[in-house]
Amino acid sequence: MNGASREALAAARESLDALTDNTSVDVAKLAEELAAVTALLHREVSLRRVLTDPAQSGEAKAELVGRLLSGQVGSEAVDLLAGMVRSRWSRSRDLVDAVEELAATADLTAAQRAGALDDVEDELFRFGRIVASSVELRAALTDRSAPASAKGGLVRGLLDGKANPVTERLVVRLVTQPRGRSLEAGLESLSKLAAARRDRMVAVVTSAVPLTDEQKQRLGARLSRIYGREMHLNLDVDPEVLGGVQVRVGDELIDGTTAARLDEAGRRIAG
Repeated sequence: MNGASREALAAARESLDALTDNTSVDVAKLAEELAAVTALLHREVSLRRVLTDPAQSGEAKAELVGRLLSGQVGSEAVDLLAGMVRSRWSRSRDLVDAVEELAATADLTAAQRAGALDDVEDELFRFGRIVASSVELRAALTDRSAPASAKGGLVRGLLDGKANPVTERLVVRLVTQPRGRSLEAGLESLSKLAAARRDRMVAVVTSAVPLTDEQKQRLGARLSRIYGREMHLNLDVDPEVLGGVQVRVGDELIDGTTAARLDEAGRRIAG
C-alpha cells in the first residue's frame, strides 16, 4: 500500500489493538465477522468504491456501514469498519486488503490469548512446506474450477485434530477466498503477521488508582527490559487492590499490591 492507504491501515491496526486488548471482546467471533465483510467487499465492487470515494464525507460513509452491517455483525466490527471508511484510501482494493488483514490478526490474537501463537506460526510454516513438496495437493487447493467447499473440506481433513483451530481457520479462508493471490504468497503473509504479533507482548496492569503518564512510561520501559520485547500496557483500575500494582504477562503474575502483601502477612500470622 502507498500514501493514504498506508496511513489508514496503520490507524486501523491501532484501533484493532485497542479493541482486542479488552479481554471481554470475543476475538474469534470478530475475526469471523471481519472475514465475512472481506468477502462482501471483494464481491461487491460498487460498494467498496462508494466506501472509499474521497468525494463522500467520512461520516456519510460511516453511517452507510452502520445501516448495512448493524444486526449482521457485532457492534465491535461495525465500529471498527466505520472508523476505517472515515479514513482515506488510495485504492478501493486497499480497504478490502486491510479488512482481511485485521480478520487474520484478530484470529492470531485469539491464539495469543490461548498461549498458542508460536504453535500457529510453526503450523503455518509447516503447511507451506507440505504444499511445496506436493504438486498434487497444491493443484487441488488452487484449482479455480473446484468449489470452495471442496477445497475447504480438503484443508479441514488435513488439519483437523493435527493443528490449532486458528491455523485451520486461517488456511481454510486462504484457499476458499484467495482473492487473486498465490497460495504461497498468502501463507507467507500469514506467517509474517504471526511473527509480528508474537513480537508484541501485552501486560495487564491493575492498580488502585489510574497511573500517571510518567508511571506508565517507567513501567512499560522496565517490563520491556525484563522481557526483551515491546510491551503494551492494558490498564485496569480496581480499588480493592488498595495500593501498589499487579502485572500479568501471559501466565506470569507479578503481584506487588498492598492487598497481596496483607494476605501474605495474614497467612504468616495464622501459621
